[in-house]
Amino acid sequence: MHSSTRRILLAAGALLALPALAQNYPDKPITFIVPFAAGSATDQLARALGQAVTTETKQSVVVENKPGANAFIGAQAAAKAPKDGYTVLITTNTTHAANEHLFKTLPYDPVKDFEPVTLLSKGGQILVVNNDLPVKSVQDLVKLAKAQPGKLSFGYGSSSSRIAGELFKQMTGSYIVGIPYRSNPPAVTDLIGGQIHFMITDMATGLPQAKAGKVKALAVSTSKRTPLAPELPTISEAGVKGYDMGFWFAAYVPAGTPAPVVARLNEILVKANRQQSVANFYAQNGFETLASTPEELRKFQAGESDKWKKIIGAAGIQKE
Repeated sequence: MHSSTRRILLAAGALLALPALAQNYPDKPITFIVPFAAGSATDQLARALGQAVTTETKQSVVVENKPGANAFIGAQAAAKAPKDGYTVLITTNTTHAANEHLFKTLPYDPVKDFEPVTLLSKGGQILVVNNDLPVKSVQDLVKLAKAQPGKLSFGYGSSSSRIAGELFKQMTGSYIVGIPYRSNPPAVTDLIGGQIHFMITDMATGLPQAKAGKVKALAVSTSKRTPLAPELPTISEAGVKGYDMGFWFAAYVPAGTPAPVVARLNEILVKANRQQSVANFYAQNGFETLASTPEELRKFQAGESDKWKKIIGAAGIQKE
């Protein structure tokens, strides 16, 4: 047989095998890589979603936390994983819309290195302060920050948290020092201990600590109040007019993963994302359940990248 004919037949055979590959998928455990620490909102979501996927597919899901380096470590590990649909990055706008505008170089490409699978959820953040800080409102915090320029600090363990704090500084005209952490949970631990003064963090991380009395909650970051704590004003209502900052979760696989596998994984994740156990997690944390096709996520991500570029530019943040 002529070599070129043989190559054509092999290629045709490989194409015919792809639908069968998708039909059998998954036939072994799936790994969810989370680029943030255990206990973070993304980690909690990945574990709830993983249990739902196991219920749907009868295959176990292993959650691997790879925090640190501004979520570079987890994103890079996911980008370099086998292109077979068995390694899924459960992530946020930090890795796929914000980092490219915060850093001069990334060890991964948020567009070229990944195949989008589906949007999962949107959420808001909460402004919490150390219990010993002599403030009872957002306006009190602004007055204190202006009276003591450079003396107050805010912590952040994600780009969403960082930009929320930077935008607060920019819109209030105050000088506050930002302190980076590997993830939001350790930042909250230092907030409770008094090493930092406040932070704007995801509801899943901050609200339980506020309800337990370990920190004081002053406001929420979104344009509307949260039903989880309706007594809390929005930051905009509390005097920083026009302030609005949220974040989103999505699933990605390495670029080059076969399209039929991506399509099958999309079906699995969309269905799992609607299971009652996952819906309960979203409701408990004030998140909105979402779903999308891979192409819809691709377009959404592009729009979000443009949005975050403008926010970061308005906050006057220089690329590191």
